[in-house]
Amino acid sequence: MLSVVVAPWGRAPVLERNEDVPHDAASTMKVAVLAALHRSGADLDVRVPVVNAFTSVTGDATYANVREDDSDPGPWELLGGTASLRWLAGRMVTHSSNLATNLCLAEVGHEAVAEVWRRAGATGSASPRGIEDVPGRAAGFHNRVTAGDLVRLLESLEPEVLGLLEDNVHRVDLAAGLPPGTRLASKNGWFPGVRHSAAVIHPPDAGPYAMAVCYSGPLANGHDVDDPAARLLARLSAAVWKERHRLAC
Repeated sequence: MLSVVVAPWGRAPVLERNEDVPHDAASTMKVAVLAALHRSGADLDVRVPVVNAFTSVTGDATYANVREDDSDPGPWELLGGTASLRWLAGRMVTHSSNLATNLCLAEVGHEAVAEVWRRAGATGSASPRGIEDVPGRAAGFHNRVTAGDLVRLLESLEPEVLGLLEDNVHRVDLAAGLPPGTRLASKNGWFPGVRHSAAVIHPPDAGPYAMAVCYSGPLANGHDVDDPAARLLARLSAAVWKERHRLAC
């Protein structure tokens, strides 16, 4: 299943394909956690314990992250120590840290994340459980997104929150289809069977536009860069880039 939405920034979409079909969220749900943390009023410079034990959304079980499945070793090096919420929030979206995500989620709670989706006007997306909450998944709690909701989520973000997504180090998927150096704020996510990316792209010679692509299927092998699905997303991004001057027409 391939879902695509393209919209000039702040305007109605000009391209929609399977925009309301839900996909497993993968790491795109981390954007909602980031927004919830920044809207919580928490002191982001407060240092919190870096632990790897979390309460399941079921309320009667615990779970932990698997270090080998995390794309970011940074927070793991602080395990047993402390880190600031600001630093953890940054690693959550720049390096897609699973451990940092669950630490931030533990700070704000699931209801605050649900409110982010409601405020964005999401119609088919929710992220009720943490990363690798196996008991929660077994109980029927699933993190889902649609391409349409990912664009709505990006449009709902405060400028300072959206700006944090410009530091995403994973320059693959949509970013790989753009000319080098193109400014964009993006978040992607992948594992075997899933490859997603959502971004706000700022061409130097045209107006900005939002684009979200969600792919679920056999092309996604789960590798960070050597992934046929990642190349598919890059080709779609390149095709939209060629039409950037016509998007607002």
